[in-house]
Amino acid sequence: MVDLVTVEVIKGALIYAAEEMGIALRNSAYSPNIKERMDFSCTLFDHQKRLEAQAEHIPVHLGSMGWAVREGLDHFEGLLEKGDMLLFNDPYISGTHLPDITLIAPIFSEEEVIGYAANKAHHSDVGGKAPGSMAGDATELYQEGIIIPPVRFVKCGEVDRELSALIMSNIRTPEVRLGDIRAQVAANLLGERRMKGLAEKYGIEVLRETMTQVMDYSERMMRKEIEKMPEGRYEAEDYLESTGVTDELVKIKVAVTVRKDGLKIDYTGTSGQAEGPVNAVFGVTLSGVYYVLRCLTDPSIPMNDGGYRPVEVYAPKGTVVNPIHPAPVAGGNVETSQRNVDALLKAFAQIVPEKVCAACQGTMNNVAAGGTDAETGGPWTFYETIAGGFGGRKGLDGVDGVHTHMTNTMNTPIEAIEGVYPMRFLRYELRIDSGGAGKWRGGVGVERSWKLLSPSATLSILAERTRLAPWGLYGGKSGMKGEFLILKPDGTEIRLKPKCTVKMKKGDVFVARTPGGGGYGNPLERSPEEVSRDVVNGLVSRGSARKDYGVVMNPETKQIDWEATRRLREDSA
Repeated sequence: MVDLVTVEVIKGALIYAAEEMGIALRNSAYSPNIKERMDFSCTLFDHQKRLEAQAEHIPVHLGSMGWAVREGLDHFEGLLEKGDMLLFNDPYISGTHLPDITLIAPIFSEEEVIGYAANKAHHSDVGGKAPGSMAGDATELYQEGIIIPPVRFVKCGEVDRELSALIMSNIRTPEVRLGDIRAQVAANLLGERRMKGLAEKYGIEVLRETMTQVMDYSERMMRKEIEKMPEGRYEAEDYLESTGVTDELVKIKVAVTVRKDGLKIDYTGTSGQAEGPVNAVFGVTLSGVYYVLRCLTDPSIPMNDGGYRPVEVYAPKGTVVNPIHPAPVAGGNVETSQRNVDALLKAFAQIVPEKVCAACQGTMNNVAAGGTDAETGGPWTFYETIAGGFGGRKGLDGVDGVHTHMTNTMNTPIEAIEGVYPMRFLRYELRIDSGGAGKWRGGVGVERSWKLLSPSATLSILAERTRLAPWGLYGGKSGMKGEFLILKPDGTEIRLKPKCTVKMKKGDVFVARTPGGGGYGNPLERSPEEVSRDVVNGLVSRGSARKDYGVVMNPETKQIDWEATRRLREDSA
């Protein structure tokens, strides 16, 4: 056994090494999606391909990183040597979707493998039928972009030029993509240096024993958390509102069985895989489970392989949460992952009700666009997700205008987008009344709109919660639904489906109005002072204050009419 002080020092060094990898990736990247929105995750694994440390980056990568490293190395027909790096994006191996490119580097000390550095980053285009590689109406994986099996992209420290040329010839913006991949290479090199440094300082055996002890500690801590939960079987379901091809609802049904020796998550009864791009590969489904557990248990538990050992996940093959190749999956990573979390939280609301929030916006509001640059004649591709409202929680309002649950990314600055793409932003503001009313209000969504400056573009949307609103909890009301529009120069308004690929012309304005989070608790129990503050801050209108909260505001003084409020609340109770 390694002494506890040494264990703690090495554990902290490995966790920060993963964070430091992310800093290097962000600072080296070319695209705003990675440099500004920080859509990537970085990890370190031990020599047995067990996740040892993962930076707090993207929740949807929580389960897929471990899956990707195990599957990627198992599928690679050959041995990785010093200076090699394995690259792939096949979702059925990497565990997410095609825009997420995974890069794995073996870490050697002398001639012995002591671990692996790995990262995953979302690229704004990897080919396919639509710019941005997020077509809302794809019906097979081949339409979503180039499919790359595990290949040695870096050989003995040098990028394979022929392989690079092959991949980049299938991508609309190859220079930017190659720059982002080189940033991923830099991140892995940094992770390699940090782990090798620990091996040199403490010795390989001490490093290995420490990693095992840390994983065993995480397992013990997770088991203690599960032991606090009441035993039983708890079921819940939620729905996707369309497949991208049809408007039929897609059910996600989950049963959580709590036992003293662990948890079983069973998706039996979930809808079969869809014709459209909402299928979520198994790695994405795992990520949703692991994310919810981290939200509802001790946050100090180190994030590694050990913490996931007490959890068994069963998702029937051929369902929307475990599809069969070549089902399209671009939206499963971003939209189905969110609905999976909603279904899981509904189930856990029966187990640990005080820890579960009302539904967040329940969508990433994926927007991809691209076309030909009028000045250079070359292609451009753009991708972002848009913030919305977080659900109300016991004792706390939901957060306004934030990325929620499975996307932990930043908001892409308007200035960064306008400096690179032929777009001019017209509006970016919080959306009044969009948060669900409750004792603790749901966070409000946003309105974000931009005008196209190039002659034409192809726009793709992958979104949810435009038909089925984010639900409230314990008497809280639902958040407002989202909507997407194109405004023509002549004033014509075109309402878009939440999953679609359409054409835009110069001067067209794209408008996204994102959902708010659900409210938590009876709105009539919210203090009038808090309601008044929300009215003053432009988050709640006077009409909503009266209708939803029973608070009457004097329109002239903008102060609370206490007597009218008392009478209204008494009548509404």
